[in-house]
Amino acid sequence: MTERQHRYLVITELFLPTKGGTAVWFDEVYRRIGGREIHIVTADVPGGRDYDATHFNTVHRVSLKRHWWLKPESLAMYLKLFLTAFKIALMHKIDAVHAGRVLPEGLVGLIVAKLFRKPMVIYAHGEEITTWRQSGKFKAMVFTYRHADIVIANSDFTRDELLKLGVKPEHIRLISPGVDIERFQPGLPTADLKASIQLGADTKLLLSVGRLSRRKGFDMVIRSLAALRKAGHDVEYALIGIGEDQEYLKVMAAEHEVSDYVHFLGHVAVEDLPRWYNACDVFVMPNREINGDTEGFGMVFLEAAACGKPAIAGNAGGTGAAVVDGETGLRVDGDDINAVTQSMLRMLEDELFSKRAGEFGNLRALNEFSWQCVAQKTKSIEMRNESASLDNV
Repeated sequence: MTERQHRYLVITELFLPTKGGTAVWFDEVYRRIGGREIHIVTADVPGGRDYDATHFNTVHRVSLKRHWWLKPESLAMYLKLFLTAFKIALMHKIDAVHAGRVLPEGLVGLIVAKLFRKPMVIYAHGEEITTWRQSGKFKAMVFTYRHADIVIANSDFTRDELLKLGVKPEHIRLISPGVDIERFQPGLPTADLKASIQLGADTKLLLSVGRLSRRKGFDMVIRSLAALRKAGHDVEYALIGIGEDQEYLKVMAAEHEVSDYVHFLGHVAVEDLPRWYNACDVFVMPNREINGDTEGFGMVFLEAAACGKPAIAGNAGGTGAAVVDGETGLRVDGDDINAVTQSMLRMLEDELFSKRAGEFGNLRALNEFSWQCVAQKTKSIEMRNESASLDNV
């Protein structure tokens, strides 16, 4: 018997070729769930039209610019998303509406789902719940989450935050993002990458990947690197990514006299990213919470795990879903410089523990976090809930 085709209307501002883990998540999952009968409404970005030309799904691009003279500034975004989504739902048969975030996509999707009497699914990422505190925005967020048929939480942390908002537990499903296990794998060649930063044959390499923002904890890694080198450890640090903290981190490296051992790589070629994971000895991102802003999950930890590398994560937010403390790596207090330094020392000195953590992380990534597994979980939710009622809206 041929499997029934799933016909979803997916509304998400973030979608490839836009950079970022969330954009990758939606692209990877929905191309595996179905083909042209899945309609993606997303932002019109440079390179988008060319990217869409060969995409498995039908992608609709909308200009989502904010206008300062509108109150709120995002009003035009809401209107454009609604009109496009409404038109698609009118012209094509859809089984459900999926929204990449609660606002603006979720609120728009909820209206469309109500009008066409279809189930509504919203993704929750964690940081929006802990940081959105403007009165009107917060109320809209809570209303939208509470009236969705299903809310997909990316971690236990995010699920707990949803419960605090009054979302009913029976409406929450836990589905973490995944990793491309064919692209991210152990054993990739790294000699040229190590040579590009003049890494010594016996030098250990720490690696971070992500936006250079304060809550990621990269400043703590630089401070720990200085302590490790002063203690006689031959170790260097590479950062992949750009962001508002770049100059701050460079100044910190200079102040701690480790500028020669910290490599700011910026954006790297797509094909080189898995090889950089392979080049490192330990992946490290000791994230912390700053003014409510925290890490909802951390897809980079899965990428490192898929490449067989142990990871150090902060214990703030939802990183526990990505890094199993004591098994695939370590979770530490990202505000405690001594805890961060000691975790690095253990990883560098206890080679047996690091090797086992990398191996277990790789096995876990293969068995639980392949994009195919994530897509199947997403399909299964809809199969169980496609008759859900929207009468509570």
